[in-house]
Amino acid sequence: MGLAVMILGLALFLGMHTLPTQRRLRTRTVAALGEGGYKVAFSLVSLLGIVLIAWGFAHYRAAGMIDVWERSVSPKTLVILKHITVGLMLPAVILVVAAYLRGHIYKAVKHPMLAGVKLWAAAHLLANGDLGSIILFGSFLAWAVFDRISLKRRADAGGPPIPVGGWGNDMIAVAVGIVAYLALAFAFHPVVIGVPVVGV
Repeated sequence: MGLAVMILGLALFLGMHTLPTQRRLRTRTVAALGEGGYKVAFSLVSLLGIVLIAWGFAHYRAAGMIDVWERSVSPKTLVILKHITVGLMLPAVILVVAAYLRGHIYKAVKHPMLAGVKLWAAAHLLANGDLGSIILFGSFLAWAVFDRISLKRRADAGGPPIPVGGWGNDMIAVAVGIVAYLALAFAFHPVVIGVPVVGV
């Protein structure tokens, strides 16, 4: 039941986030709902998707995760993979922050948000060999790859240009990214997710 709810949440969240890649469909939707109505619908459906993903995955874990490859890997290899995941998460978080504090990182990567999501998803696929995790992180990885490809093929930029700053924005992005990374590692992940990542 939990896995099915999670998949439903993924369909809602990623389906809604795929809508901007379909320019004609998005234009028709905005025309029908209005710009404000579109934004409200986008936010509500996305929020519902997140809630269903979180609820479904939590219940899936509580019922007993379905192993795919994790038990076939030696404990030492699994520890190494988890350390790699922890290491990859720092640049992933910095990239996500750099999507909002645009500087040289943004200009070099072009789409740091998608790059951060891809790195986050790929990193978690390394450390989680159960079916639910593979579906969860694999779905986000597939969406990010699809969205990046679609950006190259769009005839329009999808919105007004946002000013890009200099090295100051990069320094702030790195500093905020490090703080967010530490908060995720020491507070959010062990308390909210229930999985410690430091000292394991």
